[in-house]
Amino acid sequence: MSQLFSEETHRNLLARIPHCTGREVTDWLRTVEEGPALVRFEEKVSWLRHEYDLAYGHAKAIVHEYDLRRAARKLL
Repeated sequence: MSQLFSEETHRNLLARIPHCTGREVTDWLRTVEEGPALVRFEEKVSWLRHEYDLAYGHAKAIVHEYDLRRAARKLL
């Protein structure tokens, strides 16, 4: 099981992603949505890291944000 970031660390990572990657977080979330149908969190992180050469922390923050938003949609 992967270690989760604190909420503050997660938000800080998300804020740095556009500067570090040249793409907005919403673009990355769309990439995960349209990517391969991977089930496990770490599979998605690994896919992003290898396919797009992302740092582990950035890939993990993107997948975590994707999962948070997907869960919020299910509640509505």
